[in-house]
Amino acid sequence: MTHDIVDRIVGVTPELDALRRRRPVTREQLQASFDALFAPVSTAHVSQAERELVAAFATLLAGDTDATAAFYAGRAQAIDPQLAAIVIAEADARAVPGPFGSYTEAGLQAENTEGARYTPSAQVVDALGERLAAALAHTHLLVLRPREASGADIQRLVDAGWSADGIVTLSQLVSFLAFQQRVITGLSVLQKGIAA
Repeated sequence: MTHDIVDRIVGVTPELDALRRRRPVTREQLQASFDALFAPVSTAHVSQAERELVAAFATLLAGDTDATAAFYAGRAQAIDPQLAAIVIAEADARAVPGPFGSYTEAGLQAENTEGARYTPSAQVVDALGERLAAALAHTHLLVLRPREASGADIQRLVDAGWSADGIVTLSQLVSFLAFQQRVITGLSVLQKGIAA
């Protein structure tokens, strides 16, 4: 079994492996980012469970039941089946095409699009805890409403118990997952083309 997580998710073939070897630095850095975020030296600011649950939520939000979302949902279920069930249900209920939101710049106002902002219900906050619920709301913002992120959103994380280091890690995690998901989607399309 391959140790490269992208190869594992996409189901690498010899042809796809040869294609990926043309960009060895990109391949190595993508794996190194995964290792740093999901096998970190320290989980003091973001627990392993929080990492896995946020990953499942973030990758499911796009509305695609792709291999990346299935991979992270499985990891979340393995670490905490009860919390994973809630997180997955929340993501499934809010999975929509995006991103959307409002630009503050006058020249971009014509590109504003409407869409709901996610606020976990009181029941979800009770079940997940304020800290994880705040992380999911922030993840939704970064995935689907990135143009609206503000200092007030950071303050909500601080109020829920997130440290500055934890907030940075959370943001890096969501950013990495968006990039990884796009890479895997692209490789899957190429693989289908190669097979055809």
